[in-house]
Amino acid sequence: MNEPGIVHLVGAGPGDPGLLTLRGLECLQEAEVVVYDHLANPGLLAHAPPDAQFIYVGKKAGAHTLDQEAINALVVEHGLAGRRVVRLKGGDPFVFGRGGEEAIALREAGVPFDVVPGITAGVAAAAYAGIPVTHRGFNSVLTFVTGHEDPEKDESAVDWGALARGGGTLLFYMGVRNLPGIARRLIAGGRSPDTPVALIRHGTRPIQEFVEGTLADIAERAASVGMKPPAITVIGDVVNLRRKLRWFDTKPLFGRTVVVTRSRTQASALARGLALLGAHVLQFPTISIQAPEDPGALTKALGDLDGVDWLVFTSVNVVARVFDALTGAGLDARALAGCSIATVGSATTDALAAHGVRADLVPPRATSKDLFETLSSQFDLRGKRFLLPRADIAPPDFPESLREAGAEVIEVIAYRTVRSSPEPSVLEALREHAVDIVTFTSSSTARNFAAIVRQELGDIPTDVRYASIGPNTSRTAEAEGMTVWTEAKDPTIAGLIAALVAQTESGSL
Repeated sequence: MNEPGIVHLVGAGPGDPGLLTLRGLECLQEAEVVVYDHLANPGLLAHAPPDAQFIYVGKKAGAHTLDQEAINALVVEHGLAGRRVVRLKGGDPFVFGRGGEEAIALREAGVPFDVVPGITAGVAAAAYAGIPVTHRGFNSVLTFVTGHEDPEKDESAVDWGALARGGGTLLFYMGVRNLPGIARRLIAGGRSPDTPVALIRHGTRPIQEFVEGTLADIAERAASVGMKPPAITVIGDVVNLRRKLRWFDTKPLFGRTVVVTRSRTQASALARGLALLGAHVLQFPTISIQAPEDPGALTKALGDLDGVDWLVFTSVNVVARVFDALTGAGLDARALAGCSIATVGSATTDALAAHGVRADLVPPRATSKDLFETLSSQFDLRGKRFLLPRADIAPPDFPESLREAGAEVIEVIAYRTVRSSPEPSVLEALREHAVDIVTFTSSSTARNFAAIVRQELGDIPTDVRYASIGPNTSRTAEAEGMTVWTEAKDPTIAGLIAALVAQTESGSL
């Protein structure tokens, strides 16, 4: 018989994946089985090992994947089988999350467990809406209430009179459908009809929705805008503080759905930067970075650097491949000591610096044209020998310019750029006209995006804005039939993000 494993009851937080606790992250990184809810952000699953088993047990109103008893039995089964299980629950496991029931089932079955609290949705959603649930100038009481219970039923577990008279802030979970009855019972119990009320759906996420009113009219206001569950209801005078404390939904890209077309390994900086500015980011990797057909060519070139005057790094990918090749050959950065080093762009320069190598020359703008102009203005290139590790689809302009200036150029393929498979969820968003902006960080991302959407959707979407990192990428996008809405002044990730913000704030979106 297997020794019991362990089940971690982990609070996934309210929706923003950045609000997962460090302990919760550690549990996910070591999980063999992840049992997750509808309200747990699926993006968190990326933190688990790729060979982990993922089991969805989401429950929506009228559509339960499994009932609670079956979920209890499931986590017990995997725990008894000796596995490391993460039971990933939206918000906090013990705040209307039925984590207590699961913990009791585990204890009765003799399965070890622990609890990793999460940030509960009521507090977090209110905070992201600019509402502090407590404030000494407004309240000294905070009450959490389930809104699932019908306030009109004859026997209630909720003392509505006490809630109405108790003052302070009331946080109702899952109470949208029962909102008219909740408001009516609170008013009947003595709460003023003018008490401020806020409804927050998708709290802490870039698609957060907000409706404000009073006990007297909130049900009507929510119905008029089609507010749907799940949502948090905040009742109390603290709601009025939103007028001073709004911060999340005032971000420059809040509510904008932006598609990132970089490869998955490269997308993080752009996706993170956009998310910090309030964007709803969809990742649609149109390229995949793969090893060259002849990986030994790069290793051979790096092992024969005698007589090479300049080694040129044109991308972060080149840096990664060069140092992978050096490591594989039992070498390190010291092998590059006899060469001058040139880089294109701050990201490439920083990636090189992380390996302890400082660039000798960085052009003022992150383009190969600027690199050549900087080199040719500062040095006599005649007879100089350049080693260029490059992508298989890199344009020929830079090496041709070097050769025309009298330099000897050795080109070696460091990696291949291959078109990725379509991402169904993003294709659906494009089909449903739910995308605002598509970003391109290279000509290959623009070219591959166009090919994928033509194949899958029949034509290039014309109802979205296309944003480009620089002139070459813009020309490719335009040639593929996509009108470029904005182009980065500085051809870097930071420059692309700045261009999106400037255009959005100008009112052109």
